[in-house]
Amino acid sequence: MQQRTIGNRAVSAIGFGGMPISIEGRPDEARAISTIHAALDAGVTLIDTADAYHRDAAEVGHNEELIARALRSYGHDTSDVLVATKGGHLRPGDGSWTVNGDPEYLKRAAKASARRLGVDAIGLYQFHRPDPGIPYADSVGALRDLLDEGAIVMAGISNATVAQIDLANEVLGGRLASVQNQFSPAFRSSLDELRHCAKLGIAFLPWSPLGGIGRAAAVGEHHAAFQDVATKHGVSPQQVTLAWELALAPVVIPIPGASRPSSVEDSVQAVDLKLSDEEIATLSDATA
Repeated sequence: MQQRTIGNRAVSAIGFGGMPISIEGRPDEARAISTIHAALDAGVTLIDTADAYHRDAAEVGHNEELIARALRSYGHDTSDVLVATKGGHLRPGDGSWTVNGDPEYLKRAAKASARRLGVDAIGLYQFHRPDPGIPYADSVGALRDLLDEGAIVMAGISNATVAQIDLANEVLGGRLASVQNQFSPAFRSSLDELRHCAKLGIAFLPWSPLGGIGRAAAVGEHHAAFQDVATKHGVSPQQVTLAWELALAPVVIPIPGASRPSSVEDSVQAVDLKLSDEEIATLSDATA
């Protein structure tokens, strides 16, 4: 598969988002494992997770542990796979989400994630979401400390503004490796952040790149321009969506979620779909 770069690490141009296989409506473990294995078979070398990707209160880190089991059971070399996880966003188990950007909490959370993943150092650790009760620089300072002590190899942020990207990069001494924001045909308000990352050479990882759970399967119904291009090329509108995002900047690495092998197998084909400049412009101008 085509590759792109996070920091100094080459990864597949399409990643795998693990959230759908651990939250509400998740598949049984056998299908979840087979979905991860399908991603690996297809050449995916970036897997995205978080300690908050779980359903019930007592299963923090469910997705991290599931991914670790899938990698161990794969039966082939996985040394080239980068597992990116996040901390600072929590699910109490009642369906709600909370935040905790306390630096000491983030350091403990990162080390707990490393234990669940079975690694000495996390390949890419990302601050999941700003905590309005904690100065942003203090939260990112925890990632700087984790980098300095070797507990993580690369640091990233998620759900960030342009100003927060610059602040994080400053706190990290120019070592900000990635920004993970929501971006899709339906959600384009992170376009400024995408462009800023492209200018700085920082990887931009769109989460919910197909519109999120409940919308991904019907992206062509919601966005006629994407369906029109898909029909012209004889491919799915999901492939067109991912190909469009890849075309926006060489730092973009979409991380579509999946809960069945067939979804992964369709998504990864987007790297081979060549859109014309006119098609890219049409899709970029289409009403969200």
